[in-house]
Amino acid sequence: VGTMAAMGPLPAMGALPPLPTLGVPGVPELKPLTRYEAMRLGPGWSHSCHAMLYAPNPGMLFGRIPLRYAVLMQMRFDGLLGFPGGFVDRRYWSLEDGLNRVLGLGLGCVRLTEADYLCSHLTEGPHRVVAHFYARQLTLEELHTIEISAVHSRDHGMEVMGMVRVPLYTQKDRMGGLPNFLANSFVGTAKFQLLFALKILNMVPEEKLAEAVAATQRPKKGALDHTGGAA
Repeated sequence: VGTMAAMGPLPAMGALPPLPTLGVPGVPELKPLTRYEAMRLGPGWSHSCHAMLYAPNPGMLFGRIPLRYAVLMQMRFDGLLGFPGGFVDRRYWSLEDGLNRVLGLGLGCVRLTEADYLCSHLTEGPHRVVAHFYARQLTLEELHTIEISAVHSRDHGMEVMGMVRVPLYTQKDRMGGLPNFLANSFVGTAKFQLLFALKILNMVPEEKLAEAVAATQRPKKGALDHTGGAA
């Protein structure tokens, strides 16, 4: 059953602004839909809710590379990078209540509201999942408090191996920083959501995102032989 058929007829959406797209070459687009459309999806759809917590960061790496923002992600139990959150059972929870319940297990000290809602996308694959994404700007001190709290949460060392910060800069070799980070393995829609949020929230210029993605697609130089490596 097609997406629109599953949702049934919708009211005219002409008054709503067009939904933004990622528009970064090399990254497959996911179908965006409004929160209203997502809430009208039938019972055959699952809902996942994840959150990006970030803070402006005036720091300088090595005294010369602006850090710009601190953005939190998690290293998961399966070795994949992802955002805090998980699936929400819409029979018992609203999106935000379900998200906050999961965040409490992995972070312990933050609650999000509908005001933090950023976007929804239909995911690719055999399962019918709509991915909801939230973003909350904090102070750097608040973000650091969450990082400390996460170590003492119930899921630390079990489903969550630890928090990581996303480097938003690119070093002169064009790989260090964001490009190398994007070369990691991400769970589900996490990589798309990261790039989408960085673009929509104007945290990284779109052309810089495209350059970082393109850098990960270039073939890597062959490993040095033993003699060359020693030299």
